[in-house]
Amino acid sequence: MDRAGTSQPSYALGHSAQELERLTQQAEVFAPFTRLLLEQAGIRPGMRILDVGCGAGDVTFLAADLVGASGEVVGIDHATAAVEWAKARSQRHNAKNVQFLEGDPTRMEFAGQFDAVVGRFVLMYYSDPIAALRKLTRHVRTDGLIIFQEFDMDNARTYPPAQTLDRILAWMRQAFDATGAHTQLGLELFPMFLAAGLPTPSLRVDALIAGGLEFPCEILVALMRSLLPVMEELEIASASDVELPTLAERMRNEVVACRGVIRSPALIGAWSRKPA
Repeated sequence: MDRAGTSQPSYALGHSAQELERLTQQAEVFAPFTRLLLEQAGIRPGMRILDVGCGAGDVTFLAADLVGASGEVVGIDHATAAVEWAKARSQRHNAKNVQFLEGDPTRMEFAGQFDAVVGRFVLMYYSDPIAALRKLTRHVRTDGLIIFQEFDMDNARTYPPAQTLDRILAWMRQAFDATGAHTQLGLELFPMFLAAGLPTPSLRVDALIAGGLEFPCEILVALMRSLLPVMEELEIASASDVELPTLAERMRNEVVACRGVIRSPALIGAWSRKPA
């Protein structure tokens, strides 16, 4: 599926109701990091924002809270299921300053330019993220903000090493790599912004770290559940290898037993302004 006007790998996790619920669970964990990024980059009340690859709408709603009633956030995604899900959430919460559209933001035209374009975990799925970044930047007014937050999945680990969780993380990285996703794109944001013709970006990095009892292992289990069909198709691991029903308990118990910690993938944010 070409999601972005450049040849792009398919989204390995799909857009089932289960996956859209997982995205919201994950978003709740990472929301503080994304909020800090948007605030530090300069998102303010009254701005008009374009959220690309909005999925279930979590970043859209977060940005809408920052821009307030005088601002507007437009979330866009190529997947019909994701857009309908986000619209339903918007109606339930009576959100007045958001709208959701289905389509390809690198090809679409909008009524007027935006004060900022934002995206979280979206450039990693483009086969040519630099070209995508250039195309997305055209929707932003001169001196407007370009803000993206991407994973560095190699940051995820346990210390001391815990066999089950580290094996699960390795399988996940292998599956994402095999489907064409850029699992360390966060580290590539700095040169990407420069290659796209943008001024030197500012950067920040965040990650969740906690002991075995405090770390939300359930988000890893949910991710594995969505990714497992692809992993089986690629013969990376099977359902019997993963043992989903007991996975969270086994991962947590191993880390607790060695008095260890779990560190999430790094969330690396980059932002710059569109030059004249």
